[in-house]
Amino acid sequence: MASEASGAPASDSAAPNAALCDVPPQAGHDLKGHSFLALALGAVGVVFGDIGTSPLYAMREALAHSRSTTATEHAVLGVVSLVLWTLTLFVTIKYVIFFMRADNKGEGGTLALMALAQKALGKVGNKRSTAVFFLGVIGAALFYGDGIITPAISVLSAVEGMKDAPHVGHALSSYVLPISAGILVALFLVQAKGTHRMAALFGPVMAAWFLILGALGLFHLVDDLSILRAFNPWYGLRFLLENGFLGFVILGSVFLAVTGAEALYADMGHFGKSPIRAAWLYLAFPCLALNYLGQGSLVLDHPASRHNPFWDMVPTFAYWPVLLMATVATVIASQAVITGAFSMTQQAVQLGLLPRLDIKRTSETQAGQIYVPSVNTFLLVGVLILLVMFQSSHKLASAYGIAVTGAMFVDTLLAYVVLRLVWKWSLWQTAALLIPLAMIDMVFIASNMLKIPDGAWLPLAFGAVLVLIMWTWTRGAQILTDKTRRDSVPLVDLMEILRARAPHRAPGTAIFLTSDPDMTPVALMHNLKHNKVLHERNVILTVRTAETPRVADEDRVRTQAINADFKKVEIYYGFMESPNVPKALAILRKQQGLKFDIMATSFFLGRRSIVPSANSGMPLWQDRIFIFLMKNATNPTDFFKIPPGRVVELGAQVTV
Repeated sequence: MASEASGAPASDSAAPNAALCDVPPQAGHDLKGHSFLALALGAVGVVFGDIGTSPLYAMREALAHSRSTTATEHAVLGVVSLVLWTLTLFVTIKYVIFFMRADNKGEGGTLALMALAQKALGKVGNKRSTAVFFLGVIGAALFYGDGIITPAISVLSAVEGMKDAPHVGHALSSYVLPISAGILVALFLVQAKGTHRMAALFGPVMAAWFLILGALGLFHLVDDLSILRAFNPWYGLRFLLENGFLGFVILGSVFLAVTGAEALYADMGHFGKSPIRAAWLYLAFPCLALNYLGQGSLVLDHPASRHNPFWDMVPTFAYWPVLLMATVATVIASQAVITGAFSMTQQAVQLGLLPRLDIKRTSETQAGQIYVPSVNTFLLVGVLILLVMFQSSHKLASAYGIAVTGAMFVDTLLAYVVLRLVWKWSLWQTAALLIPLAMIDMVFIASNMLKIPDGAWLPLAFGAVLVLIMWTWTRGAQILTDKTRRDSVPLVDLMEILRARAPHRAPGTAIFLTSDPDMTPVALMHNLKHNKVLHERNVILTVRTAETPRVADEDRVRTQAINADFKKVEIYYGFMESPNVPKALAILRKQQGLKFDIMATSFFLGRRSIVPSANSGMPLWQDRIFIFLMKNATNPTDFFKIPPGRVVELGAQVTV
C-alpha cells in the first residue's frame, strides 16, 4: 500500500491482483511469552463469547418453530440432535480440525484466507485471483452484517431474563429495552479508552459462564435421561424428513447455535491454534452440549418450558446471579465482535478494500488493541436502530444467521484454492472434504433465506452496500492509478532531464511518497515545475502491504540507490499492522547508517482533486461515491504518522 494523495488509496493495494507484495517469511504473533493455559483461558474470553451466549435463545427459537408438530418428544429430540450435530460438523470438524490448518503466517479469517489464496494463485500465474478477491470482499461485508446484529441480540436476550425473574418479572418488563440500550451505549463509549485492562477478566468470566451452562444442563439432565438419544443423528434427520418444509424452516433457527463459530478461525493469530482447540474441545463444546441436552430434558419433562427453556432451567435461588453473569457474558461477546470489526477494518484498509480510516492504538504493549472511531460510531447507531426496530431477541433472531452462513460459505470456497495449490491435495481429496461442507452450508443458507421477509434482508442490504463501497473504492483507485501513470514521466527519463538541465539545489532531504516508485511522483514534478528546485538528497518512498499479517523489523525496509541524488525506499507492513513511516525510517537509519534528521526532512505529498466524468471510467454515480470516499479518507499525514510540520502538499486536478 502506498500513498501519493490526501485521500487517495495506494494503487498497489487497490488493484485486486496487485494487493499483496512478497517479503521474506516471518513469524506471526510471538506467543511464546504466554503459558498455554493463559492463552486457552484468553481464547475462552475472546473467541467463544458469541457461541457461548447462543443457548440463551437458540433452543427457544428452534422449538418455537416446531410448535405445530404433533409429537413433542420427536420435536425436542430432533432439535437437540440437530443442534449437537451442527456444533460437531460446523465447529469441530470444519473449523477446529480443518480450517484452522489453513493459516496465513499464524493468522486466520476471511481476509487472511483470501490473501493466502491470492498468493497461491499468483505463484502459478492464474488470472482467477479476481474471483478470489471478490469472495474476500463479500466475506468481509457479511462479517460486518453479522457484527451489527450480535451485540443487539446477545445483550437483549440476557436482559430479557428479567421478564421471568421470580415475583418481580412482570414489573420489570418495560425496562428491558432501556437497560439493554444503556448497556450497549456504555460498551461502545468505553472503546475509545481501550479495553486491554478489562480484557484480563474476560477469560475467567467466560470460563465461569461456560461452567454455569454445563452445571445447569447437568442439573436438568436427570429430568428425562431419554434426551441422550439425541446423540444419534437419526433423530435429527427423521425430524427433518417428517416435517418437510417446517423442518427446513427450523434449520434456520438451529443454526443460531453456531453463530460465532467463525471466530475460532478469525482470532487464531491472537492465541494460536492449540489453545483455541483445547478451549473448545475441553470446555466450550462439552458445556454447550450439556446445556442443550439439559434444555431438551427439561422440555421433555415439562413441555410448557419450551417457550423459554434456558431461563426455566435456572433455580429460583440462583436466578439473579445467573442473570447478572449472562448479561456480563453477552457484553464480553459483544466486545469480541466490536474488536473483530476493528481488526477487520484495519485489514481491509491495508489491503486497499477501504479508504484510509483513522485507526488509534489504545495500548502501547498489545498490538491488537486498536480503536476505529468511524466504525465504532457506525456500529453503535446500527445497533440502536436494530433495538428500536425489533425490540425483542425473538424478532431479532429472524434477522440473525444469514450473514454468518454466507461468510462460512465464502470460507469454504476460498479453502478450495488453499487445499489444491498450498496443501497440494488431489481433486478427489478436496472434493471429499469440501463438497459435503459446501452442501451443508448451502442447506443452511437456503433455510436462513426464508427469514428475509422477517428482517434477514437487513444484514444482506448492509453487506451489499459494503460490497458496493469496496468495489467502488478498488475500481476507482485502479482507474486513478492508471491515469496518473499515463500522465507521469518515468523516473529514469527524469534523471536524464535533470542531468542535462540541473535545477537549483536546496539543502537537506526531501521524501516523496508515491504508490509507483518507477514513475516520477506528482509532488516532485510540481516542485521542479513551479519551485524550480531540487533537494540535495531525494528519497522516493513507497509503503507497501505485504502478503503476511506482520513483517519483522529486519524485513521492514528495502533500499535501492538510483544515483547520487536519488534513492528508492520501500517500507513493508503486514495487513494487520498500522504504518508508521518515522519508525521505519529510524530502522533504516540504524541498519544502514543513513544520516538524516526526521525533523529536518521535508515530506512531499501529492494531493489530487478528482473531477467526475461520465465519459470515462466508472458510471457518474459511482464516480461521486468514490470522490466522497476520498474526501472522507484520513489524511495520509495522520495515517502514516508523519510529523505534520514536515509535510508539504502539492495538488493537481484529475478527471476520472
